[in-house]
Amino acid sequence: MDKWLGRSAAELGRAIEAGKVNPVDLTEAYLDAIARHPDAKRIYARTTADHARSTAVSAAGRQRAGTRIGPLDGVPISWKDNFDVAGVACEAGSALLKGRVPAQDAEVLHSATMQGLVCLGKTHMTELAFSGLGLNPVTATPPCINFPDAVPGGSSSGAAASVAFGLAPAAIGSDTGGSVRVPAAWNDLVGLKTTTGRLPLKGVVPLCEKFDTVGPIASTVEDCALILSALTARRAADLKGASLANARFGVLDTVALEDVREAPARGFEDAVRRMANAGATVDHFDAPEIAEAMALAGLLFTPEAYAIWGETIEAAPQKMFPPVLERFRSGATVKATEYISAWRRLEELRKIWERRTGGFDAVLIPTSPILPPDAQRLLNEPAYFASENLLALRNTRIGNLMGLCVLTLPTGQLSCGISLMGPAMQEERLLRLGAAVEHALG
Repeated sequence: MDKWLGRSAAELGRAIEAGKVNPVDLTEAYLDAIARHPDAKRIYARTTADHARSTAVSAAGRQRAGTRIGPLDGVPISWKDNFDVAGVACEAGSALLKGRVPAQDAEVLHSATMQGLVCLGKTHMTELAFSGLGLNPVTATPPCINFPDAVPGGSSSGAAASVAFGLAPAAIGSDTGGSVRVPAAWNDLVGLKTTTGRLPLKGVVPLCEKFDTVGPIASTVEDCALILSALTARRAADLKGASLANARFGVLDTVALEDVREAPARGFEDAVRRMANAGATVDHFDAPEIAEAMALAGLLFTPEAYAIWGETIEAAPQKMFPPVLERFRSGATVKATEYISAWRRLEELRKIWERRTGGFDAVLIPTSPILPPDAQRLLNEPAYFASENLLALRNTRIGNLMGLCVLTLPTGQLSCGISLMGPAMQEERLLRLGAAVEHALG
């Protein structure tokens, strides 16, 4: 069965449909690969073998009977450790939640299971999901596929690593300010940030509920489309015949292209050039509302995060990694009037953005302006941690602030992604566009 490891989720689904692969054997092969991998304990917080085997047995029965539920019925995937699995510890990368065992599955996990997806286990993550770097000395820091000494991106760090290292064909993560897209980009994967409210958050350990979203990380756009379909029980985006002919993209100059380092800039520029060669029209534009929205971020994210977690944190602050603790505590001093005013202004800025970008099929930005930083330096230098974390999440945060759906794809330059930002609730349209971009980028 090892020859099937590392295949895309869609390929595995087709192999199950054709009778070439038994879901039980496939699940055992992945569980065995996890058990044998030297970095598995840095990637998986825990496996869910009983849950996986039970789901796989049911999927195998449906395959034999010709009653498969959908194209991913019987395909194993991993889940970030902030999604509840009944009877299994869910600690969200934090010693504060050690021993937390939920009684019910997260709603999205339940939906996935009803569609036949097999839960392999729970992957490591940034502490309480509040950093884009993927560094977590409290539990574990997963590896980056391209740079052994670097962090993998976060907060869905183990989710991306599980796919990149062949220990799951796809993964489910969460994204509040870039937590699906940064690790996807830094591990040369595809990641989809869904629109806030597109997928339910019941049973997901929160960070900032007004920004929290759920999204897949995988090796292909097709996989992301099929996983979104399974999580929503809706028809998957039609990717057949997707083309960039007559597509119109806007490249956002404001904020997103400032201080982009050499490799991400080169990867982005080359990707945009190839998209234009494939028939797309590309125009650069400025959007002053983005700079204003970015200036409001500190009044929007941290107060909500601290409101949710402050009491728990202050009961045992010594259990936290100090830079993450400091990020949470920065929300304690924001006044309610400042928070409410910031949200009211953000809603106005979103309308300005919508009018400005209405003529584009999608807006293009480098997913992250930096490469994965060195893990040891981040541990040793708090100021470096703070500055790199802000840069890592700077571009991705635009999509969250504007309430968009966003897809990141690899550019061919190691650990450098290009993001397509689309209007709210237009995931299927964005995925079709993404399939055409994926083809153009090879």
